[in-house]
Amino acid sequence: MTSTQKDPVLVILQLSGGNDFMNTIIPYTNPLYYDNRPNVRISEDQVMPLNDELGFNPNMPEFKSLYEQGKVAIIQGVGYPKPNLSHFRSMDIWHTCEPEKLADEGWVGRAIRDLDPNKDNVLTGVNFGRGMPRAMAAPGVPVASVGNLETYGVLTSIEVEQERAQALDIFSRMYSPAMGHGPVVDYLSQTGMDALHGADILATAPGKYSSTVEYGDSSMSQYMRNIAQVHIANLGTRILYTTAPYNSFDTHATQMTAHAGLCTNVSRTVNDFYEDLKEHNASDNVLLLVFTEFGRRVHDNGSGTDHGSGGAAFVIGDAVKGGLYGEYPSLEEDKQSEGNLQFNNDFRGLYATLLEDWMGLDSKPIVNGGFEKLDFISKS
Repeated sequence: MTSTQKDPVLVILQLSGGNDFMNTIIPYTNPLYYDNRPNVRISEDQVMPLNDELGFNPNMPEFKSLYEQGKVAIIQGVGYPKPNLSHFRSMDIWHTCEPEKLADEGWVGRAIRDLDPNKDNVLTGVNFGRGMPRAMAAPGVPVASVGNLETYGVLTSIEVEQERAQALDIFSRMYSPAMGHGPVVDYLSQTGMDALHGADILATAPGKYSSTVEYGDSSMSQYMRNIAQVHIANLGTRILYTTAPYNSFDTHATQMTAHAGLCTNVSRTVNDFYEDLKEHNASDNVLLLVFTEFGRRVHDNGSGTDHGSGGAAFVIGDAVKGGLYGEYPSLEEDKQSEGNLQFNNDFRGLYATLLEDWMGLDSKPIVNGGFEKLDFISKS
């Protein structure tokens, strides 16, 4: 595990909908790119070069700056065997590390359980957004899911513990006819008390926070700001998660305009988050994973791109050894997977690297096996 005086923290930003890898990291000197993208393409004079072959989308200057500082690892062609092109199933596979069957535990939930087996801190894992991602769900693992940090809380206006307990008892009796009695109700009651306790603690975070960084108005920006607030408040949270608005990266039509705005938002938000942590001397123990459930098809559909495979993931932070990891998937037709990019890096190897080399956990029971790790985390 990387040596640090503070506990390592993992932040996860999920780009929901399937981000277009080919128009994010662009093979701008490859004629096959232009042949396959007659309409949905970035011209060579607009690309921000990384090297003689690849370049960033022109709407991501902040991201490119972080890359030039050595703070960004680009994982090329990330995916899994026999890719599933359904949003729901592919994301479920990414969330549970189970490509062959449906599973009831998320990989992040398992990690939280390993980090805090005695449930000493109900805020070991915190999600920001509507609903909790499958990745964080695991039976008996407390996770706080926050819609708005400034107004977060379940019955937080009830100040007396006895009154809160009575209110929770009412809730449990309301649901008990449908769910039975005994352990189920006890679990609901304990979960409710954990939520109350977590809300009380989280409510203190905004008051401890002051920053010169001005985040954008998007929900992604505000959730990343909330993540920064919680991390800076030193509440012992080890994994923080948020998701871009549902299917916002699903660019089947009018992609050129939509994707430009999406890339701008991601680039600025990630940079604001990193600058915020730097301002508070709180960046040295944080890694940010940015991922999506799949890429897009090699050939455009006229105004957009359809579901594909072989996407990209990014890891950002002070402890990152910046650069390109894995080969860019071939655009040659006979090397594609039914019109899609082949994957070069198994996402479970990406997870294993973060879990073992950053969080200090045994990855095998979390990702369901042993997978080849990547070398993007500095050991010094």
